[in-house]
Amino acid sequence: MVSGTSSFTDFLSQYAPELLPGRRLAADAGRGDFSGLAPHGTTIVAVTFPGGVVMAGDRRATAGHLISQRDAEKVFQADEYSSVGIAGTMGIAMELVQLFRLELEHYEKIEGTVLSLEGKSNRLAHMIRANLGLAMQGLVAVPLFAGFDLGSERGRIFSYDPTGARSEEHEYYSVGSGSLFAKGALKKLYRADFTAEEAVTACVQALYDAAEDDSATGGPDLHRRIFPIIAVVDHDGFDRYSDDAVAPIVDRVVSARSSRPDGPQAPLN
Repeated sequence: MVSGTSSFTDFLSQYAPELLPGRRLAADAGRGDFSGLAPHGTTIVAVTFPGGVVMAGDRRATAGHLISQRDAEKVFQADEYSSVGIAGTMGIAMELVQLFRLELEHYEKIEGTVLSLEGKSNRLAHMIRANLGLAMQGLVAVPLFAGFDLGSERGRIFSYDPTGARSEEHEYYSVGSGSLFAKGALKKLYRADFTAEEAVTACVQALYDAAEDDSATGGPDLHRRIFPIIAVVDHDGFDRYSDDAVAPIVDRVVSARSSRPDGPQAPLN
């Protein structure tokens, strides 16, 4: 007759701890670097606009110097009003995302209410911290979390480090191997009065720039019609753009690069 916990992760740690990502390879702790065993996901970007937030990711996964997958999924719906993108070891990151989605669904069923965006970001930090043992072995998974805050009615972005430390980012952010170049592009392109469509275009431009300078980040593949994953979260909830919706945006960006290879320049004020 003991009431259940609202945390699915805590429930799992009591009854089947071996299923938690952070408990994997425990017997091999300290015996070397396992980072080369699995594919890695790369660049994720997020940009806020008045009334919401956009998250986008390239599609390339790498294993060392090899391209292991050209159409990897890296941006996911966490719940109705939030999105999570993954960078780092793909297998660990995918498990982390699936467990996080179960965590939010379980909380809602047990408590009868939706967890706040702040609460969601804290739960994800706790789950990343639980993976610290594997992160120390090279199997690092660092997600980027973003969503629409129903209380303040605005988009918010949260970043993490491998130890689970959480930081709220303002306006835009990027994680992954191409993040340095993507953030540099967004720094010049970002405007506080972006529309959702303009924020999406800025994300595509940033990923394009990252792909030019980072070999692990994949640019748009026009021949295979493989485009970045684009998701918008606003007061209407999570909306992932279809390939048909992303295609004209990518085509415009690529076409403009034929006349200006370095991309658009921010006006000087």
